[in-house]
Amino acid sequence: MQLREDQIERYSRQIILPDVGGEGQEKLLNAQVLVVGAGGLGSPVALYLASAGVGTIGIVDSDEVELNNLQRQILHRTSTIGMPKVKSAQETLHALNPDVRVVLYPVRITSENAEEIIGDYDIVVDGSDNFPTRYLLNDACFFLGKPLSHGAILRFDGQVFTMVPGRSPCYRCLFPTPPSPGAVPSCREAGILGAVAGVIGALQANEVLKLILSAGTPLSGRLLIFEGLSSEFRTVKIPKDPRCLLCGEHPTVTELIDYEEFCGLRRKEA
Repeated sequence: MQLREDQIERYSRQIILPDVGGEGQEKLLNAQVLVVGAGGLGSPVALYLASAGVGTIGIVDSDEVELNNLQRQILHRTSTIGMPKVKSAQETLHALNPDVRVVLYPVRITSENAEEIIGDYDIVVDGSDNFPTRYLLNDACFFLGKPLSHGAILRFDGQVFTMVPGRSPCYRCLFPTPPSPGAVPSCREAGILGAVAGVIGALQANEVLKLILSAGTPLSGRLLIFEGLSSEFRTVKIPKDPRCLLCGEHPTVTELIDYEEFCGLRRKEA
């Protein structure tokens, strides 16, 4: 495809980058990225992907916008309270960049629909806030060979890492089993500083853009940890676990399972 004049102007500040150029911008325009969760993490991810010119962005979220979301979920506005989050997200992204195709999935991603939804995309972003969805996305992306950017936030802290199936450890290598119910508080219970969500979401978007452009080194095999109160970053190496139930030498996870049961939760609590 040939870039239009308005596209050259819109993306001019990144086209001049040696690792992007016109060819890289065309890669971005042709890319398809799925963002699971239109909340604290999915909001900055989707905004930065749209502003960079990622051609197709899928948004998965079954919730509606609530007043308490607006402190950190920057895709949404006071005027969209009560609106499905995916629709609110679409309006915001189209206002930012009308060229971007936004595909809406106003559903909860499950073992039954995960592979069907993910199958159409090049890269998946985990912006979820619960362990069943994290394990589900990890396993589904591994089976489908799709790179996955994982992010998590709580209070003043966050973490990011990227799974590239066949080349890097997976989420189960890092966390073989989920914590017991109630062991880790949710953001609803423990709180989250909105700016921390922005930091981690921006880092996830950066990971996705690097993957599309084949630029730099992704956070595969490395966990990046951000401590907001001290404004410090540290990186921890993640070894590939030969005993991993999914990607190890003798895998026992060979299909998507009932993740609510696996994590010790009832479906309605996820």
